[in-house]
Amino acid sequence: MLVKEVAEKLGLKILASGHDQDVTSGYVSDLLSDVIANAEEGCLWITVQRHLNIVAVAQLKKLAGIVLSRGSEPEAPVLARAEQEGLFVLSTPDDSFTIAGKLYALVRAKK
Repeated sequence: MLVKEVAEKLGLKILASGHDQDVTSGYVSDLLSDVIANAEEGCLWITVQRHLNIVAVAQLKKLAGIVLSRGSEPEAPVLARAEQEGLFVLSTPDDSFTIAGKLYALVRAKK
Protein backbone atom coordinates (compact mmCIF):
# COMPACT_ATOMS: atom_id res chain seq x y z
CA MET A 1 0.00 0.00 0.00
CA LEU A 2 1.36 3.42 -0.96
CA VAL A 3 2.09 6.15 1.58
CA LYS A 4 -0.77 8.34 0.29
CA GLU A 5 -3.20 5.42 0.64
CA VAL A 6 -2.04 4.78 4.21
CA ALA A 7 -2.42 8.47 5.01
CA GLU A 8 -5.95 8.50 3.61
CA LYS A 9 -7.07 5.32 5.35
CA LEU A 10 -5.62 6.33 8.73
CA GLY A 11 -6.62 10.00 8.52
CA LEU A 12 -3.03 11.24 8.61
CA LYS A 13 -2.33 14.86 7.75
CA ILE A 14 0.28 15.24 5.00
CA LEU A 15 2.73 17.95 6.04
CA ALA A 16 5.32 17.24 3.34
CA SER A 17 4.81 15.16 0.21
CA GLY A 18 7.44 12.74 -0.98
CA HIS A 19 8.01 9.93 -3.41
CA ASP A 20 5.01 7.65 -3.02
CA GLN A 21 6.21 4.14 -2.28
CA ASP A 22 4.94 0.96 -0.73
CA VAL A 23 4.79 0.90 3.06
CA THR A 24 6.23 -2.40 4.22
CA SER A 25 5.83 -1.97 7.97
CA GLY A 26 6.07 0.54 10.80
CA TYR A 27 8.68 1.34 13.41
CA VAL A 28 8.14 3.25 16.65
CA SER A 29 11.05 4.95 18.38
CA ASP A 30 12.13 8.36 19.59
CA LEU A 31 15.82 7.44 19.64
CA LEU A 32 17.58 8.26 16.37
CA SER A 33 20.29 5.67 17.00
CA ASP A 34 17.65 2.99 17.52
CA VAL A 35 16.00 3.85 14.21
CA ILE A 36 19.35 3.77 12.43
CA ALA A 37 20.12 0.37 13.93
CA ASN A 38 16.74 -1.31 13.54
CA ALA A 39 14.23 0.34 11.18
CA GLU A 40 13.67 -1.46 7.90
CA GLU A 41 13.70 0.15 4.49
CA GLY A 42 10.19 1.10 3.36
CA CYS A 43 8.67 1.42 6.83
CA LEU A 44 6.83 4.37 8.28
CA TRP A 45 8.66 5.73 11.32
CA ILE A 46 6.40 6.85 14.16
CA THR A 47 7.96 9.39 16.52
CA VAL A 48 7.43 12.59 18.50
CA GLN A 49 10.79 14.00 17.36
CA ARG A 50 10.39 16.98 15.04
CA HIS A 51 13.86 18.38 14.42
CA LEU A 52 15.89 18.39 11.22
CA ASN A 53 17.77 15.19 12.04
CA ILE A 54 14.65 13.07 11.54
CA VAL A 55 14.84 13.80 7.82
CA ALA A 56 18.48 12.73 7.66
CA VAL A 57 17.78 9.48 9.51
CA ALA A 58 14.76 8.69 7.33
CA GLN A 59 16.84 9.30 4.19
CA LEU A 60 19.73 7.21 5.48
CA LYS A 61 17.43 4.25 6.15
CA LYS A 62 15.30 4.77 3.00
CA LEU A 63 12.10 4.94 5.00
CA ALA A 64 8.72 5.49 3.33
CA GLY A 65 8.06 8.45 5.61
CA ILE A 66 7.75 9.83 9.10
CA VAL A 67 4.56 9.93 11.16
CA LEU A 68 4.56 12.48 13.97
CA SER A 69 2.25 11.44 16.78
CA ARG A 70 0.26 13.52 19.28
CA GLY A 71 -0.35 16.24 16.70
CA SER A 72 3.31 17.23 16.50
CA GLU A 73 4.35 19.39 13.58
CA PRO A 74 7.91 20.45 12.79
CA GLU A 75 9.04 23.92 11.86
CA ALA A 76 9.10 25.05 8.23
CA PRO A 77 12.81 24.27 7.58
CA VAL A 78 12.25 20.61 8.49
CA LEU A 79 9.31 20.34 6.11
CA ALA A 80 11.24 22.16 3.37
CA ARG A 81 14.12 19.70 3.70
CA ALA A 82 11.74 16.75 3.63
CA GLU A 83 10.13 18.04 0.43
CA GLN A 84 13.57 18.62 -1.08
CA GLU A 85 14.56 15.03 -0.23
CA GLY A 86 11.24 13.59 -1.46
CA LEU A 87 10.22 12.35 1.98
CA PHE A 88 6.69 12.18 3.38
CA VAL A 89 6.09 13.78 6.77
CA LEU A 90 2.69 13.00 8.23
CA SER A 91 0.95 13.97 11.46
CA THR A 92 -1.74 12.39 13.62
CA PRO A 93 -3.46 13.44 16.83
CA ASP A 94 -3.15 9.80 18.01
CA ASP A 95 -0.41 8.77 20.41
CA SER A 96 2.36 6.49 19.11
CA PHE A 97 0.83 3.31 20.56
CA THR A 98 -2.55 3.93 18.93
CA ILE A 99 -1.25 4.87 15.48
CA ALA A 100 1.17 1.92 15.52
CA GLY A 101 -1.75 -0.43 16.17
CA LYS A 102 -3.79 1.11 13.36
CA LEU A 103 -0.85 0.92 10.96
CA TYR A 104 -0.14 -2.68 11.92
CA ALA A 105 -3.75 -3.70 11.30
CA LEU A 106 -3.81 -1.92 7.94
CA VAL A 107 -0.52 -3.31 6.63
CA ARG A 108 -1.27 -6.79 7.99
CA ALA A 109 -4.67 -6.83 6.24
CA LYS A 110 -2.95 -6.21 2.89
CA LYS A 111 -0.54 -9.14 3.23
